Amino acid sequence: MSPAVRTALLGSAPGCSGAGEEVEPPLAASRDAAGRAGSPQRCPSATFANFLLIYDSFAQYLVTEKGYDEDLLTLAPDNLDFCCKGLVLDIEEGNFVKLAEDGTVLRASHGTKSMTPEEILETYGRREWKHFNTVSGMVSRSAKYYLYDNYFDLPGALLCARVVDSLDQLHDGQKKYDFWKDMVAAIQHNYKITAFKEDCGTYFPEVKNHPDKYLQRCPESVKKWLKQLKSAGKILLLITSSHSDYCRLLCEHIIGNDFEEYFDIVITNALKPGFFSHTPNQRPFRTLENDEEQEALLSLDKPGWYSQGNAIQLYELLKKMTGKLDPKVVYFGDSMHSDIFPARHYSNWETVFILEELLGDEVTVPAETEAEPLEKKGKYEGDQLKAPYFISRQWGSFFVDRVPGLENAEETIVRTWSCKCISTYSTIAIPTIEAIADLPLDYRFARFSNSSATAGYYPRPPRALLPNEESVTMK
Repeated sequence: MSPAVRTALLGSAPGCSGAGEEVEPPLAASRDAAGRAGSPQRCPSATFANFLLIYDSFAQYLVTEKGYDEDLLTLAPDNLDFCCKGLVLDIEEGNFVKLAEDGTVLRASHGTKSMTPEEILETYGRREWKHFNTVSGMVSRSAKYYLYDNYFDLPGALLCARVVDSLDQLHDGQKKYDFWKDMVAAIQHNYKITAFKEDCGTYFPEVKNHPDKYLQRCPESVKKWLKQLKSAGKILLLITSSHSDYCRLLCEHIIGNDFEEYFDIVITNALKPGFFSHTPNQRPFRTLENDEEQEALLSLDKPGWYSQGNAIQLYELLKKMTGKLDPKVVYFGDSMHSDIFPARHYSNWETVFILEELLGDEVTVPAETEAEPLEKKGKYEGDQLKAPYFISRQWGSFFVDRVPGLENAEETIVRTWSCKCISTYSTIAIPTIEAIADLPLDYRFARFSNSSATAGYYPRPPRALLPNEESVTMK
């Protein structure tokens, strides 16, 4: 659903240590390759402009091609408060749920309308949500539910919720919904592989005509960091599910016309998370000619620009390039579903989760997470973070929520399922790549571990997880 470019950086990353553990080798200095899931650089104004453009691209299609209510084309400022990463849409019921780490429902809405605690208890009880075993085991999506886990997905969440509201007005008492096929059609219309070339839909033509409105230039510190990694002998990869023509536009605008010099391997149309699948579901790599996919390759023999492919054949190439039987990979991404979970679960790569919510949460530094002396502190560590990302009043914190106690007992603070996924599948979590770009390559990060679900947040954990950490239920 997302037009974002994901990147993989193959190389060493600074080492991480969890509480009570020996310090690991530096993530950047000791790893052989660094991979990054390609996402456009975003600033608050660009994020907002992207949100409105993505929403409009879907809404225009639903209204003009599928006959939905024209009111969907108009957004009020308050509508944006509905958006919160980590929500799951129950497609047939038209309900959105925010899940606790044990799978129970913390908050819910029907369309955009919040359910009361009594309605939640009546609908879901205090038991595990019916699809939780499936969604949590594979951080997956299905025909029955959709996980919204990145900022490019959130406009679709708001639109789906407003579609439910609209259908309820037309059909009072509707119990089941079948609008999802139309949402899929809207996505395919705007983001199909030929859409960029054909100027199809709303999204690509607008970004092509006004890139400065939607994209932020890459900070010089990040470009310098990439060059340092290459100079240190690391192999750098860019892995994106976007097609090559759109990837080229993004990278030329964000990094510069010389962007290919920063990466040893570029993989477009990677179709993640399927890129990480094991046999027999692997897709072959294909060469490109004038942005058209060519013949399938039996193996990957040399660095370059490729389309589709799979992580297993890529890893064989990395063995060849590094001369090592077990080269170490660090992978950066901002989607738990497409990047972090599959890279860790299937490929056992080190993972760095880019989590913008760390910019929008006031934070405190506990002494035990200080992994390096002050002279080695990176960008943001000495400054109060500003908050370009708001916290939804309707859904509350991304990290935790409060559960009422039974029979007048005190309420309990519990972690959300999204928060649990971070410490389970990420090595570390950072607000932006710029936040670590000024650090030495041998910097040793504190990492998530079984003994600490907060140590891996850099530069420091979100405050929601700290003040009463002992009271946060860690199931």
